Amino acid sequence: MTAEPPAVDAAGAVDARETFRRVKRHFSPALAVAGRFSGQGAVEVSAEGCRVALSDGRDVLDFGSYGVALLGHRNPEIVRAVRAQLDIMPASTRSLQSAVAPLAAERLAAYVGGGLNRVYFGSGGADAVEAALKLARMASGRNTVVAVEGAFHGKTVGALSLTDNPRFKSGLDPAFQEGVLRVSPDDPEAVAKAVRAHDVAAVFFEPVQAENGVRVLDEAVLARWCRDAHEHGAFVVADEIQVGLRRCGARSLALAAGLGVDAVLLGKQLGGGVLPLSAAVGNDRLFAPLLADPMLHTATFSGHPLSTSVIPYALDVIERHAENGGRIAAAMEQGLATVRELFPDAVAEIRGRGLLWGVDLASPAMAGEVLTGLARRSLVVSPCLSRPTTIRLLPPIVATEDDVKEAMTLLSDAIAEAVAAP
Repeated sequence: MTAEPPAVDAAGAVDARETFRRVKRHFSPALAVAGRFSGQGAVEVSAEGCRVALSDGRDVLDFGSYGVALLGHRNPEIVRAVRAQLDIMPASTRSLQSAVAPLAAERLAAYVGGGLNRVYFGSGGADAVEAALKLARMASGRNTVVAVEGAFHGKTVGALSLTDNPRFKSGLDPAFQEGVLRVSPDDPEAVAKAVRAHDVAAVFFEPVQAENGVRVLDEAVLARWCRDAHEHGAFVVADEIQVGLRRCGARSLALAAGLGVDAVLLGKQLGGGVLPLSAAVGNDRLFAPLLADPMLHTATFSGHPLSTSVIPYALDVIERHAENGGRIAAAMEQGLATVRELFPDAVAEIRGRGLLWGVDLASPAMAGEVLTGLARRSLVVSPCLSRPTTIRLLPPIVATEDDVKEAMTLLSDAIAEAVAAP
């Protein structure tokens, strides 16, 4: 069977209707409806920087993409790196050793710091969570894991046992969650109580709970948890898949706060906005099972040369734009504070840090109206499935202050329209 390109019309444009038909037939009718709503009947066809071109000729400002587009779309340096590796050897035999992934691991470990010198590469964030979860249980010889209320760590079975939202667990046997203790993010004594009552293998936390409405966890509480876990011999894992790599200011929020974690999990922006990639970066103690037997946890595409080739370039580009990221973060904070002042009855709270912000609306219905208005006004944001009142904004680190002003204008107009609606 001959492969067909995306359906195009007589003028050479992508046929959005045919795309939605295929989504409905081969994926899900609900996905087709959601995509039609988000694109107002159009689909994405190309992108560059902060802009995405649609099939109907419009272009949209991307302050969403669930954190992937930190460097914008098709960053030239990342694209060049991918093309260069594509011309040499994009895949691996898996029997011979490639030079690409070890170099990427060396650069990533040095970049993260904190004595975390071991690396496991995955394709998506849940891969990194699964690896860390498995290693913590194997290395400690214990089963119980502490997770935080409101957490999101992925939707594969192991990662889902740590995720808090019951919506994603519907239809699954509750027994698959055995061994997971859920603690309040506001309780400094939570881990101390857990380790006294159970043999705890590890504590998992997100420094900022992005999916849970952009909730910034108290660093003093996290520091206490780390001390109590380590005194008991348990591991501590910081899931920074969405919030690390300068999304929220620091390379690693946990390490910048002086938290002695045993692993930092990274993803989303790690692939430079071009390739799917994640990593668990940990210490020798956590990775001891793999040091003894590297076949205990493997995947065919772990350390894939084409994907890992972008890491040195992505890290360099992120660092060169770190100062601009600080300016954009300040502009976002100021702009959102103004939005809050303009609409005190509609905007319940503004939460965030760096290049990740949550606008908490007065009700789910209000949030839905605002999302509809933003779709019509061509601003891409990321809703929070776990907290339907909150809209996430994730500006790229390469954005300009004019981009922020445009986003704030579009957001203000959408909220004003929602407030005026019957």
